[in-house]
Amino acid sequence: MSELPTSSPAAALAAIAFLTGVATICLGGAGLVALAARREREVARARTIEDAPRHANAPQGLRAQLFDGLRRIGDAASSGKVTASLRADLVRAGFHGRSTPAVYLGTKVFLLSLGTLVAAGALLPSGAPLGAKLCAVVFVPALLFFAPNIILAWRKSVRTREVQQRLPDAVDLLEICVSAGMAVDAAWKAVANESRRVSPVLADEMELTDLEVSLGVDRATAMRHMAQRTGADDISSLVALLVQAERFGSSIADALRIFARSLRQIQSTRAEEAAEKMAVKLLFPMVLFLFPALLLVLVGPAVIMFLKSI
Repeated sequence: MSELPTSSPAAALAAIAFLTGVATICLGGAGLVALAARREREVARARTIEDAPRHANAPQGLRAQLFDGLRRIGDAASSGKVTASLRADLVRAGFHGRSTPAVYLGTKVFLLSLGTLVAAGALLPSGAPLGAKLCAVVFVPALLFFAPNIILAWRKSVRTREVQQRLPDAVDLLEICVSAGMAVDAAWKAVANESRRVSPVLADEMELTDLEVSLGVDRATAMRHMAQRTGADDISSLVALLVQAERFGSSIADALRIFARSLRQIQSTRAEEAAEKMAVKLLFPMVLFLFPALLLVLVGPAVIMFLKSI
């Protein structure tokens, strides 16, 4: 019975090296394809986020006609010119669409006209005093006219507060990624993806910043744009920290660790200030609601007995 021929060790090593090289090339190509596909998804998501208010302001059907009419009213009221401060306020509130300022101004004009017509039609034919009619005709339209301002200010404060609250956690994740050996841009992308589960607002702003960087904008400039969009001064401090660390060649991970610690101290200070202001804020509802009820409970029986004795 003849023995099977055995290959030499050199041939076996050559075959193993060849198969290893082929496998490495295949894995590398698959990784590059996966990274390219992921990059395309991130850019598409960031562009969708940027254009979302524009699409939200241009729905289908009756709402499309309504928003188009408000946009035309706003363009006529502003003569097609919008101030930079208004556009910055709308962007800070999360509205990035080009037609959003016109729709905002058109809404204010529409509410003013609607309030004037409703108040005049309801009160002028009635028998109320003339002074009450004039006050109502002036007060109701003014309240409706400034209602969008109140909503815009509330939305701005909510977004800024959310970014300020979640930024220390994002800086911690950024420091962990940089300490693990990732570049700052790659760490920024990873933190943006992980932050979406906790804070979609912060994740959207970070993805917009990453989109600007991918389009050729300097990272420091893109982060300053993020600070302007969110109204969070802490992001400006983060930009200055990263620029200084890169300029002097210091450790970015150590700088991020120290910055995250300082952010938490600032948050603790803000919480203490809010707690100290709470006593003053509670004074007004106590005077308006609690004290009258307490006075009624304490003095009411004595007043009833006094009236019965008369």
